[in-house]
Amino acid sequence: MAIEVRIPTILRTYTGGERAVEGSGATVTELIDKLEVDHPGIQERLLENGEARRFVNIYVNDEDIRFTGGLDTAVADGDTVVILPAVAGGAA
Repeated sequence: MAIEVRIPTILRTYTGGERAVEGSGATVTELIDKLEVDHPGIQERLLENGEARRFVNIYVNDEDIRFTGGLDTAVADGDTVVILPAVAGGAA
């Protein structure tokens, strides 16, 4: 069983239009490294200076990695990782 990574619409150009892809690794960092091998260009959209981009939220099993160890958060087979770009705006 692999790790399911849910891809937001804006990043699906890197995954051939797939809404979810399989990944592997022991940490979020390793998972993103593997995603980059399988889907070149996606890592640059997720990371900046070795950290998750400010406006990219990453969840492991519904837990925000900013509160569970950041990119060192452990992942395992059967986990679900959700990548969500932050959304801002609205009426004044």
